[in-house]
Amino acid sequence: MFYGSYVALVTPFKDDLEIDYDAFGRIIDFQIENGTQGLVPCGCTGEAATLSHDEQKACIRFTVERAAGRVKVVAGTGSNNTREALALTRFAAEVHCDGALLITPYYNKPTAAGQIAHYTAIAREVDIPLMLYNVPGRTGIKMEPKTIAALSELPQVVSIKEACGSVDQVTQILGLCDIVVLSGDDSLTLPMMAVGAAGVVSVAANIAPADVSQLCARAAAGDYAGAREIHYKLAPLFKAMFLETNPMPVKAAMALMGLIKNNLRLPLVTLSHNHYTELKAALKESGISR
Repeated sequence: MFYGSYVALVTPFKDDLEIDYDAFGRIIDFQIENGTQGLVPCGCTGEAATLSHDEQKACIRFTVERAAGRVKVVAGTGSNNTREALALTRFAAEVHCDGALLITPYYNKPTAAGQIAHYTAIAREVDIPLMLYNVPGRTGIKMEPKTIAALSELPQVVSIKEACGSVDQVTQILGLCDIVVLSGDDSLTLPMMAVGAAGVVSVAANIAPADVSQLCARAAAGDYAGAREIHYKLAPLFKAMFLETNPMPVKAAMALMGLIKNNLRLPLVTLSHNHYTELKAALKESGISR
């Protein structure tokens, strides 16, 4: 169901830090016009942690309406509070999202049994395809391959965004079950696809949607030479997206491109001045700017 390049959308803010829906609409159109297969609003890149629930719902609804069926929309609806995650996922289903992205509960660090109970409680109540999101660097807890395999037996659990930074993790997952794996790390998209992943939920696609989409398409078609060419072209960009905490670098880059204003909500701040030279060099080396 989910394959290719899905973009982890940023949430653009005005100078008063209200959501900039004009810019949001433009970047959604920019993605669709450049071959992105799916939109993922309100994830970590979208600063969901600093959005109110009403704002999160408004962003999800706006994305669905702006996409107008042209591409799939997988809404970030996760929480470390199962009741909150369920309520947001129900909303995503009500506004006709194609799926929901659910991060592993963070901070309270549930055991494997707790992780299974969390996702099972949501899957039993909401009839919408679910994409698990395994990102221990954000959550402090890792979903093990056996846990993921157990969850894949739930009919609603169809995919996982795997951001452990490990190709071996993907190998183990796909050795145990047939869940659709999407890379959660741009730099590992190609190697993960080489062992069976179906694409990526990408930060870099905010900046280079056509290239990321083509990388996935070529790898899926078995054209690994062509995919490697794009991978090496974008490698400086992949690295630059994590000069500091995501989405600080990607928002700085998008502002340089004139796509959005470089505004973030506290506790995130704008990219440090000393990193701009490296960011600009990466944009140039990856063919984004001259």
